[in-house]
Amino acid sequence: MEMTGEYLIEAPRETVWAALNDVDVLRACIPGCKELEQTSDTTMEAKVTQKIGPVKATFTGAVELVNIDAPNGYTIQGEGKGGVAGFAKGSADVSLTEEPEGTRLVYTAHAQVGGKLAQLGSRLINSTAKKVADQFFANFHDHLTNPEPADTNG
Repeated sequence: MEMTGEYLIEAPRETVWAALNDVDVLRACIPGCKELEQTSDTTMEAKVTQKIGPVKATFTGAVELVNIDAPNGYTIQGEGKGGVAGFAKGSADVSLTEEPEGTRLVYTAHAQVGGKLAQLGSRLINSTAKKVADQFFANFHDHLTNPEPADTNG
């Protein structure tokens, strides 16, 4: 399955690029992310919990950044194993272009599932995958454009 989308982020391209490479930002933006630890400059280990229809699974796996063209974009790819639920793997090509209003982020994501998850039907899988991708990029957009309020409990 393939999903595409784009966001206009009111921030300089270098800021957006830095956030796309910040493990703390990614951890905060990935829906269902329980753990995300950097293991090298281009690899991370992840644990993510997702509910797909009646199946809730925790996937553990590796994420890798490839085709890096700073600050224009990269491909993020990963594969996770969800025990009896099966596996999920995918990649997303992310590109950044400067615009007068900020940075345009465009993505094309590909995903594939196997095992018990694959038996749920492509319509359910596709809609869930699209929802997760949209939620990640919406969270990412909000993280960069809506800074958290200052702590006033001082």
